[in-house]
Amino acid sequence: MARAERLARWRPAALLLAAALAGYGLLAHWWWTAPMLVLGERIAEIRDEELALRMEAAQVPALEARLAELRATEAADPGFLPEPDRELATAALVNRLEAEVRRAAPNPLACEIVSRTPMAVPDAGPFVRVTVQVRLRCDPATLAQVLHALEGGRPALFVDHLALNSLAGFFVAGQGVADGRIDVNFDLYGFLRPVAPPPARGVAGA
Repeated sequence: MARAERLARWRPAALLLAAALAGYGLLAHWWWTAPMLVLGERIAEIRDEELALRMEAAQVPALEARLAELRATEAADPGFLPEPDRELATAALVNRLEAEVRRAAPNPLACEIVSRTPMAVPDAGPFVRVTVQVRLRCDPATLAQVLHALEGGRPALFVDHLALNSLAGFFVAGQGVADGRIDVNFDLYGFLRPVAPPPARGVAGA
């Protein structure tokens, strides 16, 4: 009887506890605890995102300093054509060609420029290519000297689509006709300096 009495005494408490647990499961957990857990996870995600943004913002000064260093190095590089646009660079390219031909061949009959025609070519990414289609008539030694001077100087120029078409003769005063000049076509080109992009803006509120 004593055991039955003890069970009877604790039964209301057990029923009350079970009802409380059921009420919590049906009401408090879904209406309060579960949303709070979701909110806590979202707050943790936001804190992680804020930390990542602050870490990136902390790297901005070092990245800007490195970018300035690279731009300074690029500005000191004489490999690019110094002119600001394609038209001026084309004129400078023609002047360079004429100067190298005169330097290699003081006698205009040894090497002459038959034509130099600007060509429109598509840009290769950030690099603007300036091209002149050239036709020369030179003796072999002078031609080699001109090509070497063009490709070996600064700013950097390149020779492409080189085609040796024919042998020609030229008249030398007092010596009649001397054979040996080569009729040659090639593309002469260089690149304008890339335009620097605008500086990146820092993270707001960092």
